[in-house]
Amino acid sequence: MSMRPKGLPPVPEQTAAVARAAFPKGTLAIRVRDRLAEVFADEPFAEAFGVRGAPGLSPGALSLVTVLQFAENLTDRQAAAMAIRAIDWKYALGMELADTGFDHSVLPRFRTRLAEHGLERTVFDRLLEHCKEAGLVAAGGRQRTDATHVISAVRDLNRTELAGQSVRAALEALAVATPAWLAEAVDIAEFAHRYGERINGWTMPTSKTKRERLAQVFGQDALTLCRAAWADATPPWIREIEAVQLLRQVLVQTYYIHTDNRGREVVRKREADTDGVPPGSIRLASPYDADARWAAKGEELFWLGYKVHLTESCHTPPEAEAEAEAEARDRDREGRGEEDGGLLPPNLITDVMTTHAAVPDVQATAPIQQRLREHGLPSGEHYLDSGYPSADLIHAAAKLGTEMVTPALLDHSRQARAAEGFDKSAFSIDWKARQARCPAGRTSSNWNPVQQHRRDAIVVTFAATTCGSCPLRDRCTTSRQGRRMLTLRPRELHETLAAARAEQQTDAYKARYRLRAGVEGTINQALDVTGMRRARYRGLPKVRLQHAFSATAINVVRLDAYWSGHPLDRTRSSRLTRLSYQLAG
Repeated sequence: MSMRPKGLPPVPEQTAAVARAAFPKGTLAIRVRDRLAEVFADEPFAEAFGVRGAPGLSPGALSLVTVLQFAENLTDRQAAAMAIRAIDWKYALGMELADTGFDHSVLPRFRTRLAEHGLERTVFDRLLEHCKEAGLVAAGGRQRTDATHVISAVRDLNRTELAGQSVRAALEALAVATPAWLAEAVDIAEFAHRYGERINGWTMPTSKTKRERLAQVFGQDALTLCRAAWADATPPWIREIEAVQLLRQVLVQTYYIHTDNRGREVVRKREADTDGVPPGSIRLASPYDADARWAAKGEELFWLGYKVHLTESCHTPPEAEAEAEAEARDRDREGRGEEDGGLLPPNLITDVMTTHAAVPDVQATAPIQQRLREHGLPSGEHYLDSGYPSADLIHAAAKLGTEMVTPALLDHSRQARAAEGFDKSAFSIDWKARQARCPAGRTSSNWNPVQQHRRDAIVVTFAATTCGSCPLRDRCTTSRQGRRMLTLRPRELHETLAAARAEQQTDAYKARYRLRAGVEGTINQALDVTGMRRARYRGLPKVRLQHAFSATAINVVRLDAYWSGHPLDRTRSSRLTRLSYQLAG
C-alpha cells in the first residue's frame, strides 16, 4: 500500500450546505475541520507508507477520525459508522453525502503502522505546535504534571495460570507457524487435551497438592517445548517467535530446575525466600502483553498494566482563575467575549508519557521536562506531587530555568520520623573544612565521599569517644557503635534540598502549591471523555498511541469550548464561591 500526499480533501458543496443547515451553530467536528485542517496533513506519515502499490486511505483523514473517535469514546466499528451516517463527520473528512466510508478494520491497521514506525505522537505534536503558533501555549509559563494508573487489556493471572497460559500461547502460535515441526516435537493429542481451552483458575483442582502438581506439569511442558525450540536441529526462526520467547522468560522467572539426590531432574515453582524471584519491573504478567506489569500504590491500589503522566499548562491560581472566568462571562454577556480578549486561554495538555506500571514517578520527571524543552515549551514553574522530585532533579531543572514547585523528599532518619532528637537540619556543615558540627558544639572526625545507589554522597562520622561523653547522646543516636553518622549529598544538592524543605513549610508555599490540584481535574476529564484508564490495546507502543490520541482529543475538546465562547470550568471552586468573587469585584 502506498500514500499519495494530499491532506484532507475540500468539503463538497452539497455536504457543506447540508451540514450548515443541520448544525447552524456548528459542532466539534465542524469546528475542528474549519480551524485545524492543516494539523491533519499526510506528509508527516510518509515513512509509514510505501511509494509503490495501490494508494491507501489518507493517513491525515484517518488520524482525524481517530481523534474524533477518542473525543466521543467510540469503538472502531462505531467510528467507521459515524463516518457513514454523521453529517458533521462527513463535513470534517470532506466526504460526499453518498460516500460509503471505509471498513472498521482500516483503523487497527493504521494504528499498527503508526506504532511500528514510532509515529504515535505525530498528531499530538502537530496540534501542540499549532497552539504554540496561535499563542495559546508559550515557554516560561506554569505547567503541572500528575499520573494515574492504567489497567491492561489482558486478564489477571496468578503464577500457575501464567505458566499454563504461556505454554498454551506458544502452542497456538507454533500450530499456525509450523504445524509439522510441532507435531514432531510434542505429543499433540496429550497437549491438546491439556491446553485446548484457556487455563482458568476457577476450573483448577481445589486441592493444594493437586494444584502444585498441575503447576509442576505446566513447568515440565514449558521445559519440553523450550528444549525442542532451542535444539540444534530446529530452524532458528522458530525461537524468534514472540510467544516462544515469552514462554522461555516465564519458565526462567517462574520455575527452578535442579537435580535431586537420585540424579533426577526436578522442575518446581520458585519460592521468593529460597530461590528468588525477579523484581516487578521485569517480571512478565501475561503471555499476551509483554509490557504490562504489576504495581501497587499505598495499601489499597494494586493493578496490572501501565501508568500515564499528563502535563498541562495552567495560568493563574484557583481564586484568581475563578474571578477571571466570572469577569469573562460578564464580558461575553455584554457582547464582547472572545473578540475583547476576555476569555482565558484554555489549559492544554503539553506532554503525555506512558510507562509500564512499575516505573516510579521520579524517573518520568527528566524525560517530561526534556520533551517540553525540545518543543520550545519549557516551563518557568513546574508543579508536581511528592513522587516526582529529587535533589538532583530540582537542582538540574533550576539550572535550565525551571523552578520545580513540589514537596521535596523529607528527612527519613529515625529522629526526623519520631519528631524528637536531632535530625540533619540540627547539624551545621562547614563545607570548606569538611566537617559537621553537632548541636552540642562538637565536630565530626571523618568525611568520606562515596557512591550510594549510583549517586555521589558524603558520609560524615563522629568519633565514638566524642559521642560517648556527650550529654545529648540519647537524643542524637542509639547506634551500637555509640556514634552519630550523617549521609549528605554534595554541597549544591544539599543546600538545594534544605532550601526546598524549609520553603515548603511556609504558608506562602502552601497557597502557591494549591495550583497543582487542578491537574487532577484534567485526569478525570480524560477518564470520563476518552476512557484513558483502561488500555484498549496490548503492548506499550499501542497504549502510548492510545494516550497520545486521548490527550489530543482532550485538547480538541478544550479548544472547541474556547472557540465557542464557553470555556470549561477548570477549578474545583463551587458556584457559590465564584458568585462571591463576582460580587466582591
